[in-house]
Amino acid sequence: MAVSPTLSKRRLSKRLRELREAKRMTADAVVERAHALGGTRWSASKITRLERDEWLRPRVEDVELLLDVYDVTDLAERAELVRLAREARQRGWWAAYDDVLGRGALTGLEPGASRIRTVELTVIPGLLQTPDYARAVIQAGGIHDDAEVNRRVEARMLRQRILAGPDTPQLWAIIDVAALRKADTAQLRHLIDVQRRDLRVRVLPDEVGPHAAVSGGFTLLDFDGDSTVVYTENPVTQALTDDPDRVREWELVYQYVSASALSVEESRTLIQDLIDRQ
Repeated sequence: MAVSPTLSKRRLSKRLRELREAKRMTADAVVERAHALGGTRWSASKITRLERDEWLRPRVEDVELLLDVYDVTDLAERAELVRLAREARQRGWWAAYDDVLGRGALTGLEPGASRIRTVELTVIPGLLQTPDYARAVIQAGGIHDDAEVNRRVEARMLRQRILAGPDTPQLWAIIDVAALRKADTAQLRHLIDVQRRDLRVRVLPDEVGPHAAVSGGFTLLDFDGDSTVVYTENPVTQALTDDPDRVREWELVYQYVSASALSVEESRTLIQDLIDRQ
């Protein structure tokens, strides 16, 4: 998979927390040891921030000092964590769009994913939107300044580059038919044309009635050699979690929804029928 500074930083934070816990050290004990080794500007709150992935660009020197604090002497392990720190310091393309994407948590994780599974009830998934449809969705959200709308559309189209590169993640999208009915012909045609062996679209038809995801859509991001991350959002908040219990719950929801969805071919036929009626 492609290098994702966001994913590298997340992995680094998790590993540093694990190292501290393995040494059974409190954050205050880490600070005391860091000072004894010549470190400056260390505090318990700083340890907490970095372990929660709340730092912006990790300093390689800080990581190396923490490895000394935790008595990490294995050269390969040290090299791997320093590599993660250097990758985490890179700026993904989304950093230039922080005015419309914020920290771009989901956008930053997508390039490093091996598989993305998404369920959408009211809109077409962002990775599958056409420019005109994306513009309509953004404006429907109450944004009408042309400059801002254009930047948001541009950022959304840039996200889709991960579907065209050599390290393309698999993408499985399940979309409620209600969202398809509100899409224009070009958007519906795109959902048919874009499909390939590792990119599939399935539809939740009206006939299934209430289903496991009726309360809202979600996205599961799988990573080689790392835990799955669940992304959820509503009009005012966004959330990411890799808590094993929560991930298992969302995996089960996805399985239920997948069991209710039409097959790929049945979905293609339904989408074509919607096009023919427009």
